[in-house]
Amino acid sequence: MAASSRRTLGKFAVGLAVALAFGACTPSKPEAKAPTEAELIEQAHAIHREALVLDAHADIAMPTTAANFLSADGKSKVDPAKLKAGEVGAVVMAIAVGPGSRTPAAGAEARAEADAQLVAVQALAAANPDTLMIAKTADEILAARAAGKTAIILGFQNARSLQGKVEAIDTFYDAGVRVFALNHLAHNDFSDSSRPFHDPVTGLYEPDANNGLSELGLAAIDRINALGGVVDVSQASQESTLATIARSKTPVIASHSNIRAISDATRNLSDEEIDAIGKSGGVIHVAPFSAYLINFSTPEKLAAIAKARSEAGLPESYSYPYELYWELPDPAARATFTAAIREALGPATVDIMIDHIDYIVKRIGIDHVGIGTDFNHGSGIEGYNDAGESFAVTLGLLRRGYSAEDIKKIWGGNFIRVLRAAEAAKAK
Repeated sequence: MAASSRRTLGKFAVGLAVALAFGACTPSKPEAKAPTEAELIEQAHAIHREALVLDAHADIAMPTTAANFLSADGKSKVDPAKLKAGEVGAVVMAIAVGPGSRTPAAGAEARAEADAQLVAVQALAAANPDTLMIAKTADEILAARAAGKTAIILGFQNARSLQGKVEAIDTFYDAGVRVFALNHLAHNDFSDSSRPFHDPVTGLYEPDANNGLSELGLAAIDRINALGGVVDVSQASQESTLATIARSKTPVIASHSNIRAISDATRNLSDEEIDAIGKSGGVIHVAPFSAYLINFSTPEKLAAIAKARSEAGLPESYSYPYELYWELPDPAARATFTAAIREALGPATVDIMIDHIDYIVKRIGIDHVGIGTDFNHGSGIEGYNDAGESFAVTLGLLRRGYSAEDIKKIWGGNFIRVLRAAEAAKAK
């Protein structure tokens, strides 16, 4: 063997002996130090400030809004002060009407109710020009945020107020409405609801009226697409949701819907609906609404709910635990019943809300989830009971392991993407 080869082997042997003596050939990297609580909160605040914090559905507070739907101060859960405190950059405020008969007179009443809500939200923006502005495009939403204001995006809920006329959609669009949902409680001439009307006398639910979407409903989806509006399937039946997705040429959203596999309310979305919304490129916005967040299907909860309903004189069959509470004769009876149901369900928390977000992300991805509160219509949970507490969601998401970019998508990025897709379709 050559002298050089012997020297090389000798050096290798010495090096190997040294490495073995110290237990490794290379030093290990020190483990990353977990952030302190103060550091985590500071990081969450930075993310919250950078994100477009967008609520995809809140109701417009009116003089007729039930006091228990509002904040403890008697004001809207999305009033200007709470929006500012929560650093909310945008909120969809829905011109929403409740159920009713299909007579011309009832349709006219629904339209008058919708018009009154439109006037109210326009007056709210006009009275607060330094903090609010009505935005009609994605660019205007971002411009409002850049100016330190909250963008109000107008929404629409329940085609009853269209009075059977597809062309009435144009009137709402011209007034600034950009998010359109055909359903609320009970079926209408356009679309079937996830909560059919329940007759308290016979105990029967109304049969499906449209097998999902009627011809009016199909034409309405076409018109919303043509105008550049965003189609919203929250509160629609499964058949209606799937028919809407199949018909729409642009991604659809569910502006305030939760997960049926976790909380088995008919109002929540099935896995089939979740998958279809994801394939459409759409977004599911999770709501902090306790009755649609909590798993109430355990034997103990079912028994407690049945007892509360029986004592209140309500039918034991229901699509969600509070159903028909509005049929109780007086406010005291309604308060007693809702307190009993709340106790039966147990507390809903931000962590439980994030369980629903996790479910969507694991099933269809981070690009298809958002937040829509349904504030001013019974929504609100421990830690997130009004717009002023929006930061709790950002902190909860960060604790759960979501990145800054993930959180920005959840809060508003995904909604903006869908709105831009609707605008682009109109431009074509």
